[in-house]
Amino acid sequence: MSVPERVKATMKRLGLKGVNKPKRTPDHPTKSHVVMASEGGKYKLIRFGEQGASTAGKPKAGESDRMKKKRASFKARHSKNIAKGKMSAAYWANKVKW
Repeated sequence: MSVPERVKATMKRLGLKGVNKPKRTPDHPTKSHVVMASEGGKYKLIRFGEQGASTAGKPKAGESDRMKKKRASFKARHSKNIAKGKMSAAYWANKVKW
């Protein structure tokens, strides 16, 4: 199944490399990332992540207890929305920023 033209046009305008491939948006006033999410033949533009937020990032060796707790709190607080899958902003924030 191919990507509809309107979706391709939106992706080109935003400079996205492909479907389900997030991209940073440093010039957006509020959101830090954008992705064209696709699941089951449906497409949805999702902007996610707080601009300038100091998220925990990917786990690192010797990570501080504070960052571990920060990551755990985010995942617990948003677990229901993360479970909704690729069509939710929480899923992408969890994947990319946490």
